[in-house]
Amino acid sequence: MKRMAGLSALALIISSTSGCGWIWGPEGYFRDRGSDYLQAQQTAPMQLPPDVQTAKRLDPLLPIPRNVADDNVKGEYQVPRPQPLSAIADASDYTLQKSGDSRWVMAQHPPAEVWPVAVQFFQDNGFRLDQQRPQTGEFTTSWQRSDELSTAVAKRLSSAGVAAGSETRVRVRIEPGVQRNTSEVYVVSAERPAGSTADVDFTNRSLNTGLDAALVDDMLASMSRTSEKGGSVSLLAARDFDTPSRVSLSEDGSGNPVLNLGADLDRAWSSVGRALEQGEWRVEDINRSLGLYYINLAEKAEKKNDEPGFFGKLFGSKPAKEEIEARAERYQVRLSKVGENVQVTVEKNINTVAPADVARKVLGVIQDNLG
Repeated sequence: MKRMAGLSALALIISSTSGCGWIWGPEGYFRDRGSDYLQAQQTAPMQLPPDVQTAKRLDPLLPIPRNVADDNVKGEYQVPRPQPLSAIADASDYTLQKSGDSRWVMAQHPPAEVWPVAVQFFQDNGFRLDQQRPQTGEFTTSWQRSDELSTAVAKRLSSAGVAAGSETRVRVRIEPGVQRNTSEVYVVSAERPAGSTADVDFTNRSLNTGLDAALVDDMLASMSRTSEKGGSVSLLAARDFDTPSRVSLSEDGSGNPVLNLGADLDRAWSSVGRALEQGEWRVEDINRSLGLYYINLAEKAEKKNDEPGFFGKLFGSKPAKEEIEARAERYQVRLSKVGENVQVTVEKNINTVAPADVARKVLGVIQDNLG
């Protein structure tokens, strides 16, 4: 029945494009009315009777703009082509945020993708990484003199008042943003005098706002250039960012399968979401505040760039909503904080755990995709 409807629609399209001017032509029922305003005629301003008193001046409802060169232009107006959405999105991938003296970078990417880009900027400018803690989204650089860094950064240090011969180190913190799949990147520096071996701790507030602001600005410019050039993120580095340090599949006291992750809740949420996206089942919804992923085992995962074309939509056999509901196998993947770890379980609903074989299958796929 659906194919017959598709054929009828195609026949209508073909017939309408082969001489049916009464439908689509200039005088047709569905004609383009986009240029009708060009035929509008200007009339004289409204005049009130002499005996009517009013304190409010009457202005025309639809005045002709003063910058119109010719109000007698005839012909069809051509609407300019819009700017591609991809170009607009790329232009705002990384933006600068300010609050008082604080400055940070807002990224329209999850922390796992921002991590390698931020690391690359500091390495390109001569910084040596001292500590990397992907599980908390933080890395620090070694103590270094300005002559060990790039010329651009050395100038930044000098203009920010860093004394010659003194040493500087930087801490970069990448946090999940308020919106899903966004990140906030913060930079804090620390200094110590020349010849000192003291291990100066980082503070929560910047002690050299000029230097930290300059590093944020330079990092933003570097990230934006990478985005404009279409630079890809290292998948290995992204995976290293949020992969839990320990992953084990066990059972709880009732014999229900449980996946244990050695990670904080933010990183576990990111890694489980990535593992589910790489799986074969559809993720229909999420609830970050409750730590829930809603999956449907009866439907295949929705892949990017997998949209059918025009004729695929016209003649395709996409299942009806009733059919999808009839065969649905919906479950919840729940993440729960337990001590320093996170436990992942599978439920039928909030009051019922999933059958052991289903839970073991889902958790096994997540475990395999975390490696």
